[in-house]
Amino acid sequence: MSDGATLSSPGALIALRRALHGAPDLAGSEHRTASMVRDFLTQHPPDTWIEGIGGTGFVALYEGSEPGPRLLFRAELDALPIPESIELAHGSDRPGVSHKCGHDGHMAMVAGLAPELSRMRPACGSVALLFQPAEETGEGAERVIDDPLYAKVAPDRVFALHNLPGYPLGSVIVRPGPFASASTGLIVELTGATSHASEPESGNSPALAVASLIQSFSAVPQRFTSLHEAAQVTIVHAKVGEVAFGTSPGAGVVMATLRSHQQDVMDRISERCLALARGTAETFGLQMRTRWTEPFPATHNDPESVALVVEAALALGLNVIHRDVPFPWSEDFGRFTQRHRGALFGLGAGEGQPPLHHPTYDFPDDALSVGTRVFLAILRGMLGPT
Repeated sequence: MSDGATLSSPGALIALRRALHGAPDLAGSEHRTASMVRDFLTQHPPDTWIEGIGGTGFVALYEGSEPGPRLLFRAELDALPIPESIELAHGSDRPGVSHKCGHDGHMAMVAGLAPELSRMRPACGSVALLFQPAEETGEGAERVIDDPLYAKVAPDRVFALHNLPGYPLGSVIVRPGPFASASTGLIVELTGATSHASEPESGNSPALAVASLIQSFSAVPQRFTSLHEAAQVTIVHAKVGEVAFGTSPGAGVVMATLRSHQQDVMDRISERCLALARGTAETFGLQMRTRWTEPFPATHNDPESVALVVEAALALGLNVIHRDVPFPWSEDFGRFTQRHRGALFGLGAGEGQPPLHHPTYDFPDDALSVGTRVFLAILRGMLGPT
C-alpha cells in the first residue's frame, strides 16, 4: 500500500470532483452521481460490490490477504437545493441544485482510495468504501444501516471527514466525544375555522396561538436547560392563513429546528416543545398535528479512533487543531458512530473560503489529495502494507 505521502493520480481526483460538481443530484435521487462514482471505481475494481444499499448507495469492498478488522470510509452522494451563483467551467448543469456542502470533494477523496487499494491490497483485514445517499436530509445513514445488505458490510471501525471553510487549508480538526450536534425539525400545524375578517369571532383564528408558540419555543433553552447544557430552538418558518384581507385565517403552522450537543438534552427539549404545542392548541381550542423531519443524532467520536486520525495527520506533517466544543451543525454519520467505533473529523478548506451552503462555495481542489492521504495513513496504521 502507498505510504500515504503520494497518490498515483491526483489529477484524476480533480477531474472526478469537477465532473461530480457539474452533475449534482438531490437527496434520494442520486442515480447519476452514484453511476459516475461507480464508473471511476470500475477502473480500480474491488473484490465485491454491494449495490443499492439504502436506496442509491453502494459499497466497494477491498480484501486483504490475511484476516483482520474491516475499516469503512464514507462519502455522501447528495447535493443541495441551492442555485449556483458563481461562474465555473465545471458549474452545475441543474438549475437550483448544486454541491455547496463539498460532497463532491468528499466523494472524490474516498474514491481516491480505490486506485491505491486496487494496486496494493492491505496486509490484513479489509476496506469498505461507502457512498451514502441522503445525508442532507438526515435519512441516508439510517437507511443504509437498516438495509439487510448492511450485514454484508459489518465494519469494525468507521471514518469520515467533512471539509470546513474558515480553517487553514489542509488542517485536520479533531475532537473526541461529541463532535457535531444533534438536530431535528419540528412542524406544528394548527387548524381552527375561517370567518369573514369583519367577524373574527365567528371563526377561530390560530394567529395568536402561532405567535404564542414562536415565543414559547424560542424560550425553551432558557427555561428547560442548565447553563452547561447547549441547546437551541430556532424558528425557521411560520405562516397564518393566506393573503386574503377579507378572511380571518383558519390554519397556521410553526416550524422550528431543535439542536443540542447531547442526545438526552435533545430528547428533553423535544418533549417540552411537544407539550407546549399541545397546551397551546388546547388553550385556543385548535386541532393540532405535529411532525418531525430531518432527524440527526449527535455525532460522538471514539477517542481511540480520534487518536488514529491524529497519528495519521501528524505522520503526514499536517496541522492538527483540537476543537474545544462540538460543532453546532449536524451530520448523520452519528448513526454509524452510535453502532461502531469511529470518528468524523474536519479538513480545513481555507480561511478565505465562503461558508458551507453559500451559493458561491466550491470545494478547493488542493484539499483533495490531503484528505485521501489522511485516509491512506489511517489504513496503513491499522492494516499495514502488503
